[in-house]
Amino acid sequence: MQANGWLYRRIRAPRSGIVRVQLGPGQEHYLPGWINVDANMFTAKCDLWFDLRASLPFIDGTVDAFYSHHVIEHLPDLESHFRHVHRCLKPGGVYRVGGPNIDSAIQKFAAGDAAWFSDFPDRRGSIGGRLDNFVMCRGEHTHLLTISFLTELLTNAGFDTVVKCLPGRETRYSKWFSDCLVREDESDWDFPHTLMVEASKSCSPGLA
Repeated sequence: MQANGWLYRRIRAPRSGIVRVQLGPGQEHYLPGWINVDANMFTAKCDLWFDLRASLPFIDGTVDAFYSHHVIEHLPDLESHFRHVHRCLKPGGVYRVGGPNIDSAIQKFAAGDAAWFSDFPDRRGSIGGRLDNFVMCRGEHTHLLTISFLTELLTNAGFDTVVKCLPGRETRYSKWFSDCLVREDESDWDFPHTLMVEASKSCSPGLA
């Protein structure tokens, strides 16, 4: 995958024009008109086979928009990931990113609302077991995503503005993300299961 990323950056990576990149589409969420990047070339549908834990193979300042939905909670180094996304974005570019909403989960656990949690990946009778499903997902999740934590990491990576959005319903950048909203399923609009934010890069490169 590293060799494939190196070749892509050298030969195929866009150097101009409108560039939108989706990270981790899996099999079902391929977005036409986007560059879809995934680490599994057999079970996912993608345009670029690449390990998202590594430095993204796009030229600095060439991407208009990045999008990822329930991907970053699996990455071991979010600080590095956000820095690479910021590096690749054009001034004024934006990253729409979402994952398990731990703010909502904490409130629902404290309220004793076991029905808010699902039986995925394991059937659990207790609310504690259901919380473990949501937070840890059999050990596949590496981070607890809260709005304060994401804001801290994205700001430290150089992003100018970080705004929370209601998944499936809200975006400040409909030009880029209107076709993404339909894949953001949600069953509780008051306590969303997905924490979704849009982080923008300063239009002034010297301030980024």
